[in-house]
Amino acid sequence: MSKLPKLKLCEGALKKWKGDALVLLLREEDCTDSIPFAGPYEETVKEMVRRKDFTGKKGSMLRIPLLEGDAKNLYLVGLGKTEEGSAVLVRDTVAQTLRALGRHNCESALLLPEGLERFWENEEKDKNSVPASELLAEAAELAGYSFDAYKKKKAPDEEKEEEKKSALKELSAPELKEKAVERGRVYASAQRYARDLANEPGNVINPSELAERALALAESCKEAGLNCVVWDEKRLKEERMGALLAVGSGSHNPPRFIHMSYKPQKARKKIVLVGKGITFDSGGLNIKPDNYMATMKGDKSGACNVLGIMKGAVELGLKLELHGLIAAAENMPSGTAYRPDDIVRARNGKTIEITNTDAEGRVILADALSLASELKPDAIIDMATLTGACVVALGKGTAGLFTRDDDLAEELLASARRRGERLWRLPAEDEVIAEGLKSNVADLVNSGGRYGGATFGALFLAEFVEKDIPWAHLDIAGVDFCDKERGVYSKGATAFGVRTCLDYLCRLSEE
Repeated sequence: MSKLPKLKLCEGALKKWKGDALVLLLREEDCTDSIPFAGPYEETVKEMVRRKDFTGKKGSMLRIPLLEGDAKNLYLVGLGKTEEGSAVLVRDTVAQTLRALGRHNCESALLLPEGLERFWENEEKDKNSVPASELLAEAAELAGYSFDAYKKKKAPDEEKEEEKKSALKELSAPELKEKAVERGRVYASAQRYARDLANEPGNVINPSELAERALALAESCKEAGLNCVVWDEKRLKEERMGALLAVGSGSHNPPRFIHMSYKPQKARKKIVLVGKGITFDSGGLNIKPDNYMATMKGDKSGACNVLGIMKGAVELGLKLELHGLIAAAENMPSGTAYRPDDIVRARNGKTIEITNTDAEGRVILADALSLASELKPDAIIDMATLTGACVVALGKGTAGLFTRDDDLAEELLASARRRGERLWRLPAEDEVIAEGLKSNVADLVNSGGRYGGATFGALFLAEFVEKDIPWAHLDIAGVDFCDKERGVYSKGATAFGVRTCLDYLCRLSEE
């Protein structure tokens, strides 16, 4: 993993700053004769704008070598039009810029105040917005992420090229606020932690190893009050976790159930987070085609998110009682695997007819959500790479939000907007699709027909949540993995949802 650039406050006159790159963020409407820049390089910038060498188009970048002063280069970076602009866009643009500067072998950069002033002003006007200092800290922490734990040591020339991609050591900016910077670092650190876990391959992270990682996290945060209990297959039988045991029965790596808890004094509310932890999904006896099996190490992303959120919540010292429940299993075909037509019994007593072994995530979540309801929380949020249907409906940039509680929906949607993790609310009630849940031989079937698959999955999960408990289901299939650089994300696992949920929890803690 690449080293993180140090974020520091810029003080003193601009012309005295010494480093590799001055960075000016500009919108398209800024690129006129009255461009909002009055620094020592004003005429140079205006000339580039007059010649149309730079128009402020979103994602554009122009490097201008500087012959005077102690700064070596000026980079003009485009934000696009006003309607496209937002504080989150600035964070994503800064992250992309930092990666580009690294490739240009820059070690230090300064964000010019003229490109940030409107966002400081927005922070003053809208107290509900994320502080700009916090967003910049997120950008600095997330931009350089890479998962390279298993890469062989490179040849000297390759090593040099790799260093260029992560050479930025220092990012300076005006008006940084220390508390906001630290909070941004915690958010980003939680996401990086979850990304590292999700990127681990199935031959390294199996259910037992995932449990060991959770125990290690609890041990590292023990003084802050984070605890962890793990149930093995013997305990799972005693606890009536028949659904989880069934899914894990085909693998020589037995299933585990992980219960993280954090109970600070004077906690304002009790929230339960639930994560799907399929450490590798072959589809079971209904085996996936080979091209659909690639990246299935990421089927544990919901579980990894839960661990990352618990880590961040403890570090932020939130005044909430939090529980993180993870059902962990490996879905494999074998002579001991669960079969189509099998009937399994979940913790709450409901029976499930297995019509497709590749619809296993909802089956293991049945046990986890049943236990979550027993805790009588103020809200339950589950995260799961649940359905391909959600990806078909929303694509790879938006996660599905399912809930019958309008207040919870609005709170999560607001947190998602603040953090730049796009959610879209989909139907959590549909009597036509609900008809498909019925089984002739059990209480439910685990897989429906061709249409409405994402809602079917949510309706199935709802059968294991007490109706009086506010509950939200985040279907993060599709958004859990990036196949190329985008915004703050580099290629690989994204841990989408970690910052949204942390934001939601922070707001609850401050009420």
